[in-house]
Amino acid sequence: MKAETLFAAIAERYGTAPDYPFAHFPEYAVFRHGGNRKWFAAYLPVPAEKLGRTPGRNVPLLNVKCRPEHIGAMRAQAGILPAYHMNKEHWLSIELARADEALIRQLLDDSFRLTQGRPQGKKKAG
Repeated sequence: MKAETLFAAIAERYGTAPDYPFAHFPEYAVFRHGGNRKWFAAYLPVPAEKLGRTPGRNVPLLNVKCRPEHIGAMRAQAGILPAYHMNKEHWLSIELARADEALIRQLLDDSFRLTQGRPQGKKKAG
């Protein structure tokens, strides 16, 4: 999946535009919830050598939150890596050029739900 396709799909499905909060990495984008401003995805074109690959190009990654009990099974699939610069117990990196587009969309939906927070007015049980 190309970055343009990904960004358009996120805008259409979740109603959010990319945010570019990193001055030193102007191509890195995060996608946030409108209300709580929590990230549900981060786009990172990472230098290939940072991933142990032949230098000279960037590898477009998308970081998404995932349930810890699903991390191991997800990482066994093509294009799914341990999270780049995120908590590897709760986040995954998706290599956009290698992962299945349906899987990317499913993981985005899951990440969106996991980072949504509680609806306003609801109290935590306990």
